[in-house]
Amino acid sequence: MSFQLVIAEKPSVARSIAAVIGAAEKQNGYWQGGGYLVSWCIGHLVSFAEAGQYDEKYCKWKYEDLPILPQPWQFIVPDEKKQQFEIVRALLNRSDVDSVTAATDAGREGELIFRFVYQMAGCTKPVKRLWISSMEDAAIREGFANLRPDSDYDALYQSALCRAKADWLVGINATRLFSVLYHKTLTVGRVQTPTLKMLVDRDAKILRFQKEKYYTVGIQSSSLKADSGRIADAETANSLKEKCTGTTTVCTSVKREKKTEQPPKLYDLTTLQREANRLFGFTAKQTLDYAQQLYEKKLLTYPRTDSQYLTEDMGQTAQHLVSDLLWLLPFAQGLDLPPEVGRILNSKKVSDHHAIIPTSEFVKQGFTGLAESECKLMSLVCAKLLCAIAAPHEYETVTAVFSCAGNEFTAKGKTVLVPGWKEIDQRFHSTMKADGEEEAESLNTLPELAEWQSFRVTSTVSEHFTSPPKAYTEDTLLSAMELAGTEDMPEDKVNCSAGAREGGLGHAERKGLGTPATRAAILEKLVQMGFVQRKGKQLVPTKDGINLAVVLPESLTSPALTAEWENRLTEIAKGSADPDEFMVEIETQVRQLVKTYSCISADKQNLFQSERVIIGKCPRCGENVYEGKKNFYCGNRGCQFVMWKNDRFFEQRKKAFTPKIAAALLKNGKAKIKGLYSEKTGKTYDATVLLADTGGKYVNYRIATDSIM
Repeated sequence: MSFQLVIAEKPSVARSIAAVIGAAEKQNGYWQGGGYLVSWCIGHLVSFAEAGQYDEKYCKWKYEDLPILPQPWQFIVPDEKKQQFEIVRALLNRSDVDSVTAATDAGREGELIFRFVYQMAGCTKPVKRLWISSMEDAAIREGFANLRPDSDYDALYQSALCRAKADWLVGINATRLFSVLYHKTLTVGRVQTPTLKMLVDRDAKILRFQKEKYYTVGIQSSSLKADSGRIADAETANSLKEKCTGTTTVCTSVKREKKTEQPPKLYDLTTLQREANRLFGFTAKQTLDYAQQLYEKKLLTYPRTDSQYLTEDMGQTAQHLVSDLLWLLPFAQGLDLPPEVGRILNSKKVSDHHAIIPTSEFVKQGFTGLAESECKLMSLVCAKLLCAIAAPHEYETVTAVFSCAGNEFTAKGKTVLVPGWKEIDQRFHSTMKADGEEEAESLNTLPELAEWQSFRVTSTVSEHFTSPPKAYTEDTLLSAMELAGTEDMPEDKVNCSAGAREGGLGHAERKGLGTPATRAAILEKLVQMGFVQRKGKQLVPTKDGINLAVVLPESLTSPALTAEWENRLTEIAKGSADPDEFMVEIETQVRQLVKTYSCISADKQNLFQSERVIIGKCPRCGENVYEGKKNFYCGNRGCQFVMWKNDRFFEQRKKAFTPKIAAALLKNGKAKIKGLYSEKTGKTYDATVLLADTGGKYVNYRIATDSIM
């Protein structure tokens, strides 16, 4: 009997596939049955080798060893993944396995994961590709009925390989180069560094901002309110107020305009991450993790998509989903919603995967057994689907202009004619507990007005200040990353909703930084490396982050240049750009970088040195004592005074040796400490601790005998 070997990306996915195709017998590292063997990777089973594997000298970071340009490239299996790799390799090379199905995630990274394993195992057996957007049983069965030769995805693999090689070359060489120059580990990345630069530029704009005071004069008659334009000084504003008070104003024009706001598009990953951040405070990574969990539970379609449409053959599926959701979702009860699914169907605007929508499995299961975060995300996706197929929102705006004391005043109003999709959106928001409420829509209704109508008015003066640019949140930064490289586009297109694919915008948007699947990891890495910090929902660069962005060359920090690389990778995936050409350009860039930055000026040598916190004065030599990670130490290198944070005296008494205690000991020679633990009695007590320094290698402490309470 011969077998078809199926290789998934994760154990949970392998288990779901095995259950559908009849491989019910559990073995060591795989499932078996029905003519199938189903095994799995654990993410990247095979990775590029570290620099030290090419030559031992690369284990140390030296300028003279740069650039490092592997030829040929070498690969490794991480120790913790060797067991599963050996299982997969043995399966690939079994004599009774006559064909292989690549069932890793259907995208660029998934293709790379499979190809690396297949190649390192030395397998030459024919490969078919499973390409699905849902983990539902029906989708898996349909996928197996429509397997395609894996050679159809060669261009996608080349794109993934170029991306991985470029990241390795830029990351390894630029990180080592600038770390050696500045005597501090400075992690540099092809995508993460331009992202950091965007944060630094925004921070600089905020810091440079000079707020300006201005005034407005308002006139009022009963429910009618109208305002002047900006007035620069208080004197002029007060003068106008005096002139207007108690006089008559005349309506000089009334302009009515009917407007239509079309329903929103469905979610791609980026727009889902943005909205989840805005409403619930989820980080981009959290949203991706929750969406992945829901996908593996068969409740959500494939999350790593850049499309906001469904294919045209999904019209009936969408229709059924909407009908079922109307009774399942609390906020949709009683809605009269004839679905217009046509506007969400466009096969031409779906590349690898369609937009994110709930599955029919979710309709059966509902919210049962889901964590609160998963419930929030599912509700968000469901609400978006209902909004997308609802009627447009129609309203009328009224702009009235008044003349008073020789000045113009304007009043604006809005009347809803047809609530349309906004009724669903408002219902959803009212039932969800959002961490950050969006600004409520202003609905100022004006009284009936006619030209040349006059009113007796009172008048007031209001003081205002101009506002600085806002710091990036993950919502706004993800949008900026997606739109990087579109600066040369017309303003109206640039300001379209994120992920829009109308007209020529789709091409421009592909110039973004990173991909929907990688942006979350990039943001997390910047935070972990200490270059960016979270302040509430805001993302703010640290001092090291600002310095790094400033010292690096434009080729590494320019969002536009890096976005162009991403665009090239997309073209490679389509087969319309040469991967070898791309890699030659990357290698040339790396060589030039190393050549240009061989040394730095003396004034920059200490740019990344940590600011030392002074705790007090040294009792031995009088120099400053600073706080280190593990101790409090004298700044005089010749003096050996040091107080260790893990000193046995404090550990025995179960008390942390804090900077506050250290400061008191240095200043007064003693410190009053509460809650010291007694090993004899097992109880706590308060006492005065004395600094008993005798000038030796170790500093001693003792309890003042008259202080024990």
